[in-house]
Parts: sequence; C-alpha cells; structure tokens
Amino acid sequence: MARGGVKAKREYELDIVDLSHDGRGVARVEGKTVFVSGALPGERVRAQQTGRNRHFDEARTLEVLQASPDRVVPECPHFGVCSGCVLQHLAPARQIEAKQCTLTENLQRIGHVQPESVLPAMVSEPWGYRRKGRFSVRYVEKKGGVLVGFRETDPRFVAQLAGCRTVVPTVDALIVPLTELIGAMQAKREIPQVEFIQGDGPVALVFRHLAPLAADDLALLQAFGDAHGAQIFLQPGGVHTLHPLRDGYPELGFDLGEDIRFTFRPLDFIQVNAALNRRMIDKAIELLAPTADDVILDLFCGLGNFTLPLAKHAGQVVGVEGDHGLVARAKANAERNGMTNAEFFAADLTQDLSAQLWKGQRFSKLLLDPPRAGAIEVLKQLDLRGVGRIVYVSCHPASLARDAGYLVQERGYRLVAAGAMDMFPQTAHVESIAVFEAV
Repeated sequence: MARGGVKAKREYELDIVDLSHDGRGVARVEGKTVFVSGALPGERVRAQQTGRNRHFDEARTLEVLQASPDRVVPECPHFGVCSGCVLQHLAPARQIEAKQCTLTENLQRIGHVQPESVLPAMVSEPWGYRRKGRFSVRYVEKKGGVLVGFRETDPRFVAQLAGCRTVVPTVDALIVPLTELIGAMQAKREIPQVEFIQGDGPVALVFRHLAPLAADDLALLQAFGDAHGAQIFLQPGGVHTLHPLRDGYPELGFDLGEDIRFTFRPLDFIQVNAALNRRMIDKAIELLAPTADDVILDLFCGLGNFTLPLAKHAGQVVGVEGDHGLVARAKANAERNGMTNAEFFAADLTQDLSAQLWKGQRFSKLLLDPPRAGAIEVLKQLDLRGVGRIVYVSCHPASLARDAGYLVQERGYRLVAAGAMDMFPQTAHVESIAVFEAV
C-alpha cells in the first residue's frame, strides 16, 4: 500500500534528469516529478511506482536500461535494503560533486546568496570511517531470531546485516558476534538498540535495555567484552542511567594533533569521521585565521572540538554549548591540555540569552557548528559589531542557506567562500563550511 492509501503498481520507463537531495534520481512524467530510488542522472530506467502524492510520485528502479558512466557496483550486499547509505552506486568523486551542487543550489534558492568562491571539496576515505553510531535491534522469530543493523529503506524494519563497510573495521567485525550474543540472551526482546563509539582505543558498546538484565545475561555481556576487547555499558533508562558493566575501564579518548587529546563518554557527541574531522578543523583555522590578538566565540562547541585547536592560535576562545555534561568535559579537556585561554559556558542557544555573561563580551571572530536546525535564533541575538570574520560549519545545507541569507542581507556580511565536506561518504548527507567577512 503506497502513501495516501493508494496501491501503486504502475511500471514505466523514465529518463533521469537530476539527483535529489536525498540521493534519488529525478524524472518527469506528464509534468509531474518522480523520485526514483537507485537511479542516477543521465540514465534510462524501468521503474515501479511505489507512492503517489499531490505534488510528486515515488518509484524504485527495476532495471537500468541505459547506465550512467558514473555508476559503480555497490560494495555492500545490503545496498538497496539498508537505508544507512544510498549513494553506493555512484562513484565517490561524483558523490561529492553532487553534494557541492546541493550546497550551492540551497544557498541560491533558500538564502538568495552565492559564495564569491567555491572551496575545493574536502574528502577522506570512502569506507570504514564511521566511528560512532547506533544499531537498531529487533527480535523477529519469522526471520530466524535477532536482527542487528540500521533501518531499512522502509523505517518500520531493521536490516539484517552481516557486516557494514562504512563503520570502522573494529565495529564491522562485531556485527555478527553481536547478533549471536543478543540472540543467546534472555533479554533479547528487551534490547532495542546498541550504540557504538570508538576513539583511539577500544570500542565502547552501550546496550539499551527495557527490563533488568538477569545474572546470566550480564555474564554473557562480560564474556563478550573480554573476548572482543570492548567496553560494555548499560543504559536501562535515560542518558543519566548510563553505567559501565564493570569498573576500571580506561577513559575513552583520541588525539587530535597539535598535542591535543580529548576524552569523552560513550554517549557524547563526537564527529563520526576522524580523518575528515582533522581536515575540517585545519580548514576552519585557516579560514578564521586566528591571531594572538583575537578573542573568538565558538558556539555549539560540544567537547571543544574547535575551541581547543583555536586556543593554540588565538588570544582567548570562549566556547558555549547547551549540554551541561559536554561543557563539563570540555572544561576538563582544556585543563588536561593545559589551556588557560579557553573558557566554557552552558547555555541553550535557541532561547533568550540576555542574562548570559559571555554575551556581553566583545569578540573579534566567531565560529558556529550548530545542529541541523541551524543558528538563526542565536545569530539574531548577537552583537556582531567588531566581529570581522565568521566561519560556519553546517550539517544541513538548507539551514546554512537560511542563515547565510540573514548574515548577508540583514547583518552586513559577505559570503566569501563555501564548500562541501564528505563527512558521510556513500550517504546523501551534506556537511559544509562557509566563511563570511564584515563589509
């Protein structure tokens, strides 16, 4: 049954003219747009309609009649079923080109701005990069027991994975053993997800469980951790209930370069792609060009991913983050690295900030790394007088475009440059970086 309750079985041949922001081919039929999964621009495909909408239809590719020269054979046997990555059939060099196009199109269409120059795209290895993520878990007797994986293209279902090429090799090697482990547990119906995260050391696995675990299950988990060199954490409720299965685990952490080391907890946010993160930080520093005379404001600073590297070059850096736990660990990271010129504050940057002490301080430069919703609420509250340069790191091109339009059209900045970064190869996710200068 398709969306809207219409049974859609129509098959047709389509010429694909574009690629959508979510990685589907775009065709036109009788003046109506059709989004076709598994199809690429320049191709002719035989497709089956899967959904109808007033403004567009949806379809899936049944057969490629004329292939694009950019089409490659997907490396993962789960491609087309698992929703984790939707661009495996497109050559990596063309993936990032498509993301550059998505960025510039959003800037023009939503923000009504265009960069004076387009930055060269930033890329890293196309496989084995993802060091943080969440596997869904479901017990399905009809499919032979426990499923561990990402959601299928139909999000009601969990893809049964035998492996995943996008996650770091340590985690890839654990998928089948994890499936066997949970299948042997009494609580196999009570574990909805397992989160993974890895720095420079062992992988940490967080088991979310909806009922208390029996002693036999705890013993199985401990044996699994010992056998695979993994740290095992349990989460019976909210984030505050997280605790290690046993005491004595070494701190999780990673080296960032410039003699900077970060430590973090298993549910903390860290950038998923370690190699791209280092390049992104280097580029942000290059674009912001900090000097000993600069006082820099770093908003949505998290653990201090940009704050601490900037503090190596600037006179002072002030980091602001909404998560109190991340702020506490950012302060600890600054202290551990001997940085006395980095200061951190906790504040919800989507709310009224008039009472915040840091807001009254004068800054010469600004860095933002907001979530998908962007930074419009905080930008409207900031006194930007004296802020000569802004670097904006974005995980959502539409919100960046909106905020870029605001900065250019209402706050007197030039959009000097912008470019895409392939933080999530094989997926349609677009990460980007932009630099603004005061007119």
